[in-house]
Amino acid sequence: MSESVNLPALGESVTEGTVTRWLKNVGDRVEVDEPLLEVSTDKVDTEIPSPIAGVIEAILVQEDETVEVGTPLVTIGDGSAAAAPADEAPAAEAPAAEAPAAEEAPAAAPAPAAAEPAGYESPAPEDEVAPAPTQEPAAEVPSTDAPAEAPAAAAPPAPAAVEPPPAAAAPAPAAASPMPAAPAAPAAPAAPAPAAEPSRGSHAGTSGYVTPIVRKLANEAGVDLSTITGTGVGGRIRKEDILSAKSSAPSSSAAPTAVEVEVSPLRGTTQPMSRLRKVVAERAVASMQQTAQLTTVVEVDVTRVAMLRDKVKVSFQEKTGNKLSFLPFFALAAAEALKSNPIINATVDGTSIVYPAQENMSIAVDTERGLLTPVIRDAGELDLAGFAAQIADLAARTRDNKLKPDELSGGTFTLTNTGSRGALFDTPVVFLPQSAILGTGVVYKKPIVVSDKGLDAIAIRSTVFLALSYDHRIIDGADASRFLTTMKARLEAGAFEANLGI
Repeated sequence: MSESVNLPALGESVTEGTVTRWLKNVGDRVEVDEPLLEVSTDKVDTEIPSPIAGVIEAILVQEDETVEVGTPLVTIGDGSAAAAPADEAPAAEAPAAEAPAAEEAPAAAPAPAAAEPAGYESPAPEDEVAPAPTQEPAAEVPSTDAPAEAPAAAAPPAPAAVEPPPAAAAPAPAAASPMPAAPAAPAAPAAPAPAAEPSRGSHAGTSGYVTPIVRKLANEAGVDLSTITGTGVGGRIRKEDILSAKSSAPSSSAAPTAVEVEVSPLRGTTQPMSRLRKVVAERAVASMQQTAQLTTVVEVDVTRVAMLRDKVKVSFQEKTGNKLSFLPFFALAAAEALKSNPIINATVDGTSIVYPAQENMSIAVDTERGLLTPVIRDAGELDLAGFAAQIADLAARTRDNKLKPDELSGGTFTLTNTGSRGALFDTPVVFLPQSAILGTGVVYKKPIVVSDKGLDAIAIRSTVFLALSYDHRIIDGADASRFLTTMKARLEAGAFEANLGI
């Protein structure tokens, strides 16, 4: 009994999906909830699990094919369709099993006459082992086999039958051939003896004696003593000879400095856009055409945050199981700044401005398939431990295709950590319906001017650039500056001890 598996609904607004990769083939057995295939939609790339257990009988939709929700993808049965060919296999193999017995008989017949040549040639391990066990049974098999089968069986071992007659016809030369080979073998070891003489002489040097100091200096300088002509009494090698040889030797340091560039296999190829890349491209163009975007940047001294992080990161990981990076600090400061500057968290609805009652923060995650932005719900209610846990969980499930479609929608503001790849800052693109996106650069140390009780000094501080891109239709430059300076003051104060959540 076969049953079809259809494309399920993968979200409220998802009506179709593209099969990107089949994880099972026809004939494979699949268990309940075991992944069958990967499907790409407008919102998410995900795996489709099997609702039933059985054997895959037919794949109805091929890779890169787009179908609507409810379309049959594959049929799964109990494996009875594949059982019939399996039952017939032993019957088909039965005649084949008799063929080796017929072949063994003629193979064993010449064995007594050509046993010595065959053992002498020893072309393969199979030729040494096979004749021994088949000689005795072969003596009994010919009496029962029909003579008509002998010519047919002789065809495969034809090459083996051609070689033994010359060996049997001339046994004396065959026995004599190993004798001349024996004197040739001792001649080979005699060759290395003369080679050892020059090696020993060259090691002794020109004068035959080198002082320990000179020898040590030569080893440290990488100078071969056998290539140096000494200038001392009797041709003795001196310290000056080693230094001169070292300075005149061609420099070999240039060769190791060559850097090998890893060439991508995509170089020189043409690849089709994935469905996710097509959707991102369309949304980016639409967002740039329908909004007026610009970017404001501030530089923040996060030395106090860095010091607090270094102080508590070990105990933080022990108690929460998550690493404490700079990103939870930035997310917490942004969530607090959104509460006091709600225009940054607002959206445009026709000629109205909608101010959400919560901060749903999208976190940009870089994956092999492209950039995805899972959402942290009610970010304004979280502490550092909550942000660290949510960011780690969403990032891991995004890269493993384990996200639910609803986890990619509903964001009101986006945070993208472009500094994770070493960038100082960038000008990120706002995606509708959101009105702002914050890019955090890499945290790095540099000398800056600091003031202490009216006195200026230069100090090494940890700094970061924060870049806010926003929709100028509803957000002015002053609004953006207020939001960024609110974050700046919060981060530079570094008072996050009460927000650790441990």
